[in-house]
Amino acid sequence: MSQSDVRSYIYYSSEGNENREGAGAEIPRELINNALLAIGEELLKNNREGMSREELEHILEELMARELMKANSSKSADDKGKDTINNTARSMLAYLEEQGYIKKGKKILTNKGFMRIGILMLKDVLKAFKSNQFGMHETSKSGYGTTLLESSKRYEQGDDLRELNVAKTILNAVERIMSNSKGKCKVDIPIEFKVEDIEQYETVNEISMSIVYCIDLSSTMRYCAMNESMSRIEAAKKALWSLYILNKKLFPSDTIHLLGFGALATKIDARDIPYLKTFEPGHDFLHYTNYQAAFRLAVKLLRSTNAAKKRIVMITDGQPSACFVDSDAEKERILAARPYSHFYKPDRLTIQNLRYEHGISIDTSSGSLVYLCYRYRQVDPYIAAKTILEAKKCKSMGIDIDTLMVSEEDILLKFVNDMEKHVKGRSYYINPADLSRVLITDYIANKRRLVKGS
Repeated sequence: MSQSDVRSYIYYSSEGNENREGAGAEIPRELINNALLAIGEELLKNNREGMSREELEHILEELMARELMKANSSKSADDKGKDTINNTARSMLAYLEEQGYIKKGKKILTNKGFMRIGILMLKDVLKAFKSNQFGMHETSKSGYGTTLLESSKRYEQGDDLRELNVAKTILNAVERIMSNSKGKCKVDIPIEFKVEDIEQYETVNEISMSIVYCIDLSSTMRYCAMNESMSRIEAAKKALWSLYILNKKLFPSDTIHLLGFGALATKIDARDIPYLKTFEPGHDFLHYTNYQAAFRLAVKLLRSTNAAKKRIVMITDGQPSACFVDSDAEKERILAARPYSHFYKPDRLTIQNLRYEHGISIDTSSGSLVYLCYRYRQVDPYIAAKTILEAKKCKSMGIDIDTLMVSEEDILLKFVNDMEKHVKGRSYYINPADLSRVLITDYIANKRRLVKGS
């Protein structure tokens, strides 16, 4: 793309300017996608509640500067080039607003913008694996269903004729006529069909599923391997955003719930994924990691559906540091073994402030007292046992559990693997510094493999 090409991408609002002399060419789709992706990647950064118009213009200016540098193979732009960049960035911003991708306010993404950026991120992830295999949750039984297969079968009384394989049906009739006449007569048009000629496409019964995606918002999720690399929470939000879009596009009949958790859990809206922040010490003791809080709230959400299959997907850095204390006797046992233990009872004022200031409704009904114990690069044995016990309860209710571990410290994968062994689930390991490498440990198929993108 040459400098003149960049200059020509000028968009005028439709409010009386569409015939304005000197208006540039239509903005290329690739450039629009790059702009939306750049905005999405910026929103993923931790502790960003939204984005001002000035910040948006700056992001688009940086994008256009990179495009200009690629086109000219130069390290900087002259004054003319800078004017071009600024004008094009403002034109791009006007275009994105008019097309309904962004809106004014802190939370700038519209539903259209949220979905479009999610699709672009999903394509980005799939491109890293050089794969177009999305995977399907379906049965191997033929019959009534929503997914048509390439294979077909003979018609049976009661089958749905709307899924008729016309070409195969005609071929069957021709073969029958020729066979009966032993090849001595020609096939006349119109062809006379019989019931045994009719063939229809086979279908696969998709299993209705209810799924809860649980994203870890504890303070350790803000860490990153190096200053310039993607943090755990950024990688986790990108994974969640992509998974949500994948579910909505491939399985629109599925019921999808989202929740975030620290020491306690909260239900979240899908469109808030880009703006999620980690809990910090200023939020009382919510910055610890309590898997039990996620499991218990997830179970409540899953009970509201009658789907054939139910699943919980944990997106976490793999290190629980808290669990519920369900009785005074249990608290006494902990104190007897660990005299200096710390406990947390949710502070009502903090919970109210989170609701009023950030729109976060913390679930306090799943447990009233939390045992806290953070250990560097290891999990407290008592918390580990309680967490695994809670996971096994979910499994006993017919709920599958998979874990996507996002961390640069693969030593923490041991706990995740131990938990998944008990529930016969799957664990996936992603290093935020290298998202094209995923270690998949599949205890259902009893396999261990490394999937690597180039």
